[in-house]
Amino acid sequence: MSPKIPLLALLLLLLPSTNALAVDAPTPRALPAAPEGVVIEQNVSYLAPDRLEKLDLYYPANRPKKALFPAVVIIHGGGWSGGEKSAGREFNIGTTLAKAGYVCASVEYMKEKGRRWPTNLFDCKNAVRFLRSKAEQYQVDVDHIGVIGGSAGGHLSLMVAYTSAIKELEPESPYPGVSDRVQACVDLYGVSDLPTRQTVDKQGNPTGPATGDAGLLTESREANPALWKLASPVTHISQNSPPTLILHGLIDSTVDRDQSKELDRKLTEAGVEHQLILIPGVGHTFDLQTWNRKPLPQDLRPVVVGFFDKHLKGPSH
Repeated sequence: MSPKIPLLALLLLLLPSTNALAVDAPTPRALPAAPEGVVIEQNVSYLAPDRLEKLDLYYPANRPKKALFPAVVIIHGGGWSGGEKSAGREFNIGTTLAKAGYVCASVEYMKEKGRRWPTNLFDCKNAVRFLRSKAEQYQVDVDHIGVIGGSAGGHLSLMVAYTSAIKELEPESPYPGVSDRVQACVDLYGVSDLPTRQTVDKQGNPTGPATGDAGLLTESREANPALWKLASPVTHISQNSPPTLILHGLIDSTVDRDQSKELDRKLTEAGVEHQLILIPGVGHTFDLQTWNRKPLPQDLRPVVVGFFDKHLKGPSH
């Protein structure tokens, strides 16, 4: 005699599509309550209707109706394959900038293996275009938009900042004709040159060339060096690149600190306004205030806000 199958188990067996959908579209992490003076709209659609990725908006409360505010796109990290727009670092950055008078969009992007590149870059650029296309609704100053990201998000932020004029790295939809150029960029410990990336020991010391596909591309550097170069921010630096702030911990054991030093050299050679801040005793994945749940040696909130204020807030602000 066959054993009885519980009704719930039977229903699950009969509905495999429901399980698959749950894997493809996990329930987004709920954000903490917005601090005083900040409004948050979570899970706003910004891509084509068939895309599951959303963005979170942070903006100042009680905005005068006719006032325009500079905007910043926030790009999360996670090795290009993980991470969330609602992670603690992104919440820290979003609320900090909203309190300082910015409209922010913290974005999810394509992370599926084999589809990541260049769709992830297109998604981040479309977040910039979304802010411009919704300028009236969200009171965005379309001439003053920046980008900030950590780790993989730092790499994508640099790519957004440096590749606005490269046709093959421009999305065709859903905002044709809308510019994705930004006027300032903050990079937190991102990869700047994929071919020169190194492995790192626990103290942040580079130990030799990194191997593998970098988690971003489907081909190795040996098989397609041109692709690795195309996906590297330093390749695209020019005298027209926007001002850049680079932040990196000296004991980063994930992304070698030489990536930021190389970026600093390339920006200097091109005559681009920029600043490199190397933070002693700090590793990977810090936000603007803490690392490993401990205060940073330097509070980076005034540093980042001051940088964006300089480049994104004109006299009218």
